[in-house]
Amino acid sequence: MGRQDLADALDDELRKRLLPPTAVRALGLWLAGSGAQYVTGAGGHAVEYVPAHWSGVEPWPVEFPERSRTATARISRDQVVASTLRAAERSEWSEALVASYVWGQGRTGYGPHRLKEILAKPNVDDALAMAGSALRQEGAVAAYRGLRGAVKGLGPAFFTKFLYFLDQVNLLDQVNLLDHVSFPDSAADAPAAPRALILDQRIARVMRAHAARVGADMAPPSASEVAAWIWSDSGWTSHRYGVYLEWIHSATEQLASAGIGWPGSRPDVLELALFDGVWNPAS
Repeated sequence: MGRQDLADALDDELRKRLLPPTAVRALGLWLAGSGAQYVTGAGGHAVEYVPAHWSGVEPWPVEFPERSRTATARISRDQVVASTLRAAERSEWSEALVASYVWGQGRTGYGPHRLKEILAKPNVDDALAMAGSALRQEGAVAAYRGLRGAVKGLGPAFFTKFLYFLDQVNLLDQVNLLDHVSFPDSAADAPAAPRALILDQRIARVMRAHAARVGADMAPPSASEVAAWIWSDSGWTSHRYGVYLEWIHSATEQLASAGIGWPGSRPDVLELALFDGVWNPAS
């Protein structure tokens, strides 16, 4: 069996084997304890950043504190969704990217420099606008495909954050909570699932460890190498993103039926839990 054939077989097995009982227990304990604030969704998940560190980044979201502020500020997912909504209303796609990027970087020192370089690219607004249109019309995987490699320096760990927050706005539009908004392309006919979610190195490593364990049970000696190949630290294909979305949405349904109070309509809560290391498949 070739490496690609083994990768396909491993993906098929992952679709059947979602979360093991140890993972369900760990996630249930987290939701009942330190993760209790997310029982209704991940919107309250906030990060710290220093506005003054982002001086010179334009366009700056009007809802964010002035960059003269040297004290630490906090920004939640819900606040980024609100900022993304206002940016989308004005077709200010770079501003929407800034909001998600600041949230994603938090206090990391090199973030502002990298973001300035990204925003200086001449095609950034067009690429983000096209991705937004693809997200509404075709879904998350198509939008991912359009952004992958489109803007130098903007990798999937950060453009999936942009897609995630923009899709949260689309979701509000679909459930008629944004009657005053008229998007260039209606979200009414967009695919209902899977919703865009964040995929970064930390989450990919959880998926890699899980895939390696599943692969070991399948017996091929090279399974761990294939798991490391398909769930690398970066550069994931649109196919890999689609596999991730399918798996995490199905795993969310599994948790919702496990009797632990898991919010079944919010796969981003599981994404957050995986990022926080609530479940370690390698242990």
